[in-house]
Amino acid sequence: MKRFQNKQKAIDLAIWQNLNHRYDDNYGVIQSKTNEDYMVLPKDHPMVWANQFIQLTPDYADMTYDHIQEIASDRDPLAHWEEIRGMFSTVHGETLRFLLFTKVPLDKFIRHTLASRGYDENFKWVGFDSAEAVWLK
Repeated sequence: MKRFQNKQKAIDLAIWQNLNHRYDDNYGVIQSKTNEDYMVLPKDHPMVWANQFIQLTPDYADMTYDHIQEIASDRDPLAHWEEIRGMFSTVHGETLRFLLFTKVPLDKFIRHTLASRGYDENFKWVGFDSAEAVWLK
């Protein structure tokens, strides 16, 4: 169980844990009884009922600039956000402008990279041909 003052940060961690550990929506977020913080814990935890869990967003398609600013100013960021921010912060500004203004399909670059590693969507080694079938749909 992890506790956070920030509700969105707790939600971000639960989403990351579910995806990263290949759980089928196993982690969730509840508000503490004192309403002072939010807890990330398994949904089968004995101290909670299913109706206590906060609805997690299915993706970040509607992520706001305010959310990104919260991530950027966090003194103790979640590791995956720190890594993602680091990727973009080290790229030359003109390259970022090129990606943005020419609408380069970053999702295709990511899929190509994942396919070339030979792993499936559960990060299980399946070989390069099978990985291409998974990622390059």
